[in-house]
Amino acid sequence: MQKKPVIFLDSGDTLIDEGTELRDGEGIVICAQLIPGADMLVRTLFERGYLLALVADGVVRSFDNIYSQNGLDQYFSAKIYSGHIGVEKPDPRMFRAAADALGLGPSDYSRILMMGNNLSRDIRGANALGMISVFLSWTPRYPLVPADEEEVPDYTISEPLQLLELVERLDAELRPS
Repeated sequence: MQKKPVIFLDSGDTLIDEGTELRDGEGIVICAQLIPGADMLVRTLFERGYLLALVADGVVRSFDNIYSQNGLDQYFSAKIYSGHIGVEKPDPRMFRAAADALGLGPSDYSRILMMGNNLSRDIRGANALGMISVFLSWTPRYPLVPADEEEVPDYTISEPLQLLELVERLDAELRPS
């Protein structure tokens, strides 16, 4: 029996608006605002029983500040940060660490959905491992056109809440008839 999709989410310009980040003298993000709909997305996915992992590049203290401040900390079953792992996406160790933290192996990768805003990091990394890649084209801060075939997403959405319908559709497709 096939299990539900698992959702990996990037942070900056995927859930958090990088343009609103306030940093201290050490460069640690002390506060930031969510992208419209990001809080509802995370809570709704969690309430519907999907496993969520935050897979993001950056400093652990920044993420602790942002997600506790915005009340989303408790919804993630795993939080994988480049500051802990020592590499950044698209390095497969970031994605494997998240899968391992959730008790998932390579045979589960085809039901892992990675949503991110960066084609060269999020989409390339997910595609390389056979995960379902979802490009959030919300921000103009990063390229919106793939540089090569490895950056072509499986799906493209323009706002976080569009992921809800996509996940439900994929969940229905994964269920045996």
